[in-house]
Amino acid sequence: MIPQSERIASALEIAGEVLEIESSAVKGLKDRLDYRFVQAVDLILSCRGRVVVSGMGKSGHIARKIASTLASTGTPSFFVHPAEASHGDLGMIAREDVFIALSNSGESAELLAIVPLIKRRGAKLISMTGNPSSSLSVESDVHLDTGVDKEACPLGLAPTASTTAALALGDALAVTLLVEKGFSAEDFARSHPGGSLGVRLLTHVNDVMRKGDAVPSVSETGCLAEALLEMSRKGMGMTAIVDGENRVRGIYTDGDLRRTLEEAVDFRKTPVASVMTKNPKTISAHKLAAEAVQFMEQFRITQLLVVDEGGKLIGALNMHDLLRAKVI
Repeated sequence: MIPQSERIASALEIAGEVLEIESSAVKGLKDRLDYRFVQAVDLILSCRGRVVVSGMGKSGHIARKIASTLASTGTPSFFVHPAEASHGDLGMIAREDVFIALSNSGESAELLAIVPLIKRRGAKLISMTGNPSSSLSVESDVHLDTGVDKEACPLGLAPTASTTAALALGDALAVTLLVEKGFSAEDFARSHPGGSLGVRLLTHVNDVMRKGDAVPSVSETGCLAEALLEMSRKGMGMTAIVDGENRVRGIYTDGDLRRTLEEAVDFRKTPVASVMTKNPKTISAHKLAAEAVQFMEQFRITQLLVVDEGGKLIGALNMHDLLRAKVI
């Protein structure tokens, strides 16, 4: 029986070698990047239809991932199984489309069977293979070389480094297209409304702020006692101080209250304007809620007043509101 220490060392050595082989395969792609990659990008940018990605076996799994990445980064795309294409799914492919075919050997029978039909429809063909002289490569409008020196599999049989290389090149294609199209973080979030990223990038201050009577507010001519009552009623740990036209003049917070207590003032006679914090931090209702979080963290505050273009109070929010909205 192999000692545990030797088994661990052997497993780590094998894993390290696999990672080394696969990272070398990806680095090799960078050294071979040339005008053909730009041609592929231009073909897709000029595409008026969809990008259809296809492949058999392990290449098919990589093709699905590439299609998914393209679709989520601004390039409408979907996967078609090459065998299913021969039995009706070829109808999904139109003249305005670009077809990306993945095959390490470039001799996949299922892909080669549909290539003439795809070209007859007028769709452009991009191939990603490990053999520039293969049948699929020769038939393509653009060929991208995903060849590797060797697979990470010691038998040289299981697709490992070759599929990693194809996936990496697909990512490079998707990201290049993203940048060329000016695809933004908000665009990305619109494709992911159910995820945490979507919540952070699609939620605005207006969506989470307190409005109307829920916003604590007292007149700058009022006394400190009025401010304390308003703070107690609204439960936000602060109140806005406004002028006669509802423009924000200051804020009075729990922190201000602690400092006021040290001075032993008369709450009924002390004007709130004399103890408020002037020129408080404010934010626009149109800003992203994530920006409000960043703003609060930057200035180490837990509440924000929301104002319109004229500086008038229209809302308020605190960290608890942002937590409830799952922005943080």
